[in-house]
Amino acid sequence: MSSTPYEEMDATVLPAPRLAVSVVLMRDSVNGVEVFVQRRALTMDFAAGVVAFPGGRVDAVDSSLSAPNITLLDSQAGAWSRTSVGTEASFARQAAARLLAAAIREVAEECDVVLQPTALVPWANWITPEGFPKRFDTFFFVTAVAPKVEPRHVTTEATSSEWISVRKLLQDEAAGRLKLLPPTLAILDELVEARTTEEVLSVKRPIDSVCLQLDEIEEFHRRRQQMTKDTRAQP
Repeated sequence: MSSTPYEEMDATVLPAPRLAVSVVLMRDSVNGVEVFVQRRALTMDFAAGVVAFPGGRVDAVDSSLSAPNITLLDSQAGAWSRTSVGTEASFARQAAARLLAAAIREVAEECDVVLQPTALVPWANWITPEGFPKRFDTFFFVTAVAPKVEPRHVTTEATSSEWISVRKLLQDEAAGRLKLLPPTLAILDELVEARTTEEVLSVKRPIDSVCLQLDEIEEFHRRRQQMTKDTRAQP
């Protein structure tokens, strides 16, 4: 089996996934939708060397921050209702507040940008497969960055940060010039045909948790490679 961008796995250890967030910062450009991504440092103990969206785990501090309004929390909880944080109605609103707080904190820490809770749109939920030494239950948001707002590279967890068009990222991954984890690949596949950030943000979609099994990761990459070949073969 060919290697994947995930770190080496230990099948004897089955840690419970920790809550985490990731934020897809987007902007419009002449090349279509661009996203702000980071190349994670090779010294990181999770997803070393891969290109990823800003984000990180949900920490205790995210429970102590001021909560957004109830209407927003109910909307967010509804979006996550088919995930691990939406299984209990009494817990869903609190969980939604923690996820929003973590997303805002991570983007501020890693990109020097302060987001408003209302700007964060739930998009996807991916769980690290069993068998990896670190596992995360990651909640992905999308948001459009205002024209005058410029994220900066201020994180020590990555060696560089930059804006790249969605299509260019997928082309570079297909050519082997960079590594992307399955969640990042899947989200980019979903965004690649969008002409504007407004088009992305207007999408209404059900969010189901995705947790690939170890033997499904290889198949995931094989299917994507075949889809790429089929697309290129079309007249």
